[in-house]
Amino acid sequence: MQHYHYVFTGSGLSALMTVYEIIMSANFQDKSILLIDENSKKSNDRTWCFWDKSNIFNEIISKKWKTTFFTNDIFIKELEIQPFQYKMIRGLDFYNFIFEKISKHTNITFLNEKVLSFEDLGNQCVIKTNQQEFTANIVFNSIFNPKIVISQNKYPLLQQHFIGWYIKSKEPVFNSNCATFMDFSVAQKGNTRFMYVLPTSKTEALLEYTLFSKDLLPKEEYEEELVKYIQKLGITEYEIVEKEQGSIPMTCYKFWEHNTKNSINIGSAGGWTKASTGFTFKNVTKKSKALVTFLQNENDLTKFHKKDKFWIYDLLFIDVLFKNNALGSKVFSSLFKKGNPVLIFRFLDEETSFLEDLKIIWKCPKIPFINALLNRIL
Repeated sequence: MQHYHYVFTGSGLSALMTVYEIIMSANFQDKSILLIDENSKKSNDRTWCFWDKSNIFNEIISKKWKTTFFTNDIFIKELEIQPFQYKMIRGLDFYNFIFEKISKHTNITFLNEKVLSFEDLGNQCVIKTNQQEFTANIVFNSIFNPKIVISQNKYPLLQQHFIGWYIKSKEPVFNSNCATFMDFSVAQKGNTRFMYVLPTSKTEALLEYTLFSKDLLPKEEYEEELVKYIQKLGITEYEIVEKEQGSIPMTCYKFWEHNTKNSINIGSAGGWTKASTGFTFKNVTKKSKALVTFLQNENDLTKFHKKDKFWIYDLLFIDVLFKNNALGSKVFSSLFKKGNPVLIFRFLDEETSFLEDLKIIWKCPKIPFINALLNRIL
């Protein structure tokens, strides 16, 4: 069996971002690295959006917005988010960018096979694919196994699930300078449902019909709601240029308890998704950077994770939405109606002080969160 220092099972966002940080650190040139994935990463299968004030991945940002809208069935608010900008990266652009970096390093190999299993034997790890086996000093696993969350009931599981259409319309209805962050004016139907609108010109935009809920919908229901929303915008003729869909786990389940000395779960498989929002890209940039720094100083991966106050906030939010899934619109509307959007974004990025946290939390509906806290205490 061929041996590698590091093996990545799966090559999604978290794996590629971690490899990118390894390359950028320049301290791992003596390490042999293998990425294994049955997906060759040759298609534009997703879009990531995030707010940011740095120049991270500036060369592959496909669109930036300096302002965003928050909307429900009562009010529309334009959010002044400077010094942040809301940014969009297409999946294929990210994959091509990272693999172009990888191609310059002979110590990094990509293998297009399906991972079947991996095991930490104590002195090394064994990884099995559908064609062969490997050994490694360390395994980074990003293949999400929903069974470990579904099989327990201490930490509820919601999904951020969506279908998106990138359309080109006949009518110039979009404001290309302003994205719609959340539009809760769509029918809630007992859930937390909203629309993203990410315009790239007056006639082109990515529209995503999104839910935070326990159960997925039939594909037809997402598409029916997209059609209704397009008609509401005043569009009579349009072309669907691209489609995307996804389901992102939203849970505070303690994934890190499955880490071993020589293996670590990353990405959604490791709880790197922001549980209260399903946002992934910004969280992964931080976690991957922290992990690579950790690797340079430690050799026991069970010591990597640190639980903090934001985990508790997210836990209570998921508890509230799991018990009453229709509350999402009320919670987000209470934050954005009179709240400072820059402070809210910093809070969601887990960069606020406790006093700043209180300014955010105080705007939320009190009773559901107090009940959730009491239930956790008792």
